[in-house]
Amino acid sequence: MIRKAVLPVAGFGTRCLPASKAIPKEMITIVDRPVIQYVVNEAVAAGIRDIVLVTHASKSAIENHFDKHFELEASLEAKGKQELLEELRAIVPEDVNIISVRQPEPLGLGHAVLCARPVIGDDEPFVVLLPDVLVDDEGQPHNDLAGMIDAYETTGRSQLMVEEVPWEQVHKYGIVDPAGDAPAPGESCPLAGVVEKPSREEAPSNLAVIGRYVLPGSIFTLLADTPPGAGNEIQLTDAIETLRQSEGVDAWRMRGKTYDCGHQLGYLEAILVYARRHPRFGEGFRELLARYSQTE
Repeated sequence: MIRKAVLPVAGFGTRCLPASKAIPKEMITIVDRPVIQYVVNEAVAAGIRDIVLVTHASKSAIENHFDKHFELEASLEAKGKQELLEELRAIVPEDVNIISVRQPEPLGLGHAVLCARPVIGDDEPFVVLLPDVLVDDEGQPHNDLAGMIDAYETTGRSQLMVEEVPWEQVHKYGIVDPAGDAPAPGESCPLAGVVEKPSREEAPSNLAVIGRYVLPGSIFTLLADTPPGAGNEIQLTDAIETLRQSEGVDAWRMRGKTYDCGHQLGYLEAILVYARRHPRFGEGFRELLARYSQTE
């Protein structure tokens, strides 16, 4: 069973400026909790118990969010605010570990993942979750990350989560080239390759990689030997391509939907979706939507 996850959170979040100038982009809230908490909850729901944050000195707010705040908890308990107290204590379940390591300099996503090597080790598979992408699995009995993990344990091959995007937007994404027919939602298939941001005419499919990976510990050796690529950074994609050529890599087609919270419109859409069904604020939010839609 895969029990470890890497969340690269060391980036400056330039796509979210000016909001992310003083606040980590991962701490920007969707309704009543930061984006990164949704991502951690996704990992925990899939069976992950060790969360490795690859972070930066300026991101202490993330570590503080997942740390115990004894004084605040004592204050809430003294005031009888039991519901809030339980919410705080539920941020990190008792059987889940939050571990932080530093990325000393911004050398790319591949380098960020490599920084987790001392914690993960070279012999154990793990998952990588990009924390500015929310995966919404509402209504599914098991989330897509759990499905990816099951596929890895069945096939022994690395898994990249993909979703269908409009053909006119393929130039914005890494697009997979299935070796044969594209997989149905909830299934995976071997890959012939990945094309980074192709034109509409050159795209082998409209299935885009969306920031969830299940990888073997051997990827660390490949990352350590991967020279800087695009942007003079160590690219995770380059190491995955080396892995594909030697061992094979699959694409797992998700059943849910993603929201790119690193982009303002994706963030706003996530707020709309999550607020509408929020157990405490959903009814009021839907009333607000109806009121303002009538004024347009």
